[in-house]
Amino acid sequence: QVQLVESGGGLVQAGDSLRLSCAASGGTFGRYVLAWFRQAPGKEREFAAGISRGGENTYYADSVKGRFTISRDNAKNTVYLQMNTLKPEDTAVYFCAARESVVFTTRSSGYVYWGQGTQVTASS
Repeated sequence: QVQLVESGGGLVQAGDSLRLSCAASGGTFGRYVLAWFRQAPGKEREFAAGISRGGENTYYADSVKGRFTISRDNAKNTVYLQMNTLKPEDTAVYFCAARESVVFTTRSSGYVYWGQGTQVTASS
């Protein structure tokens, strides 16, 4: 069983950058497909970015493609989300999620392990 703790959120101006981190403990990190989801007030949780177990494959929602980059460091048990050119519509709580599988999915129901979330606010 893995525990996930996000950090790096904050309040920035539109156009700025932030890097989120998610540190994992309690499991074999390399066995997990990882993803970042986000949830804005009054909206459903949505997929933002994902990465395969070895890091060779990455996946992005159309809304963040070209601006966000997901990466992982299996030696440090950490996954990152580099967010550039932030827009007000990126404002949300960002969650790190993990699933012990070789198969990637964008469905939130496919992930068993979740962090507590970190707030990202991009003001116009």
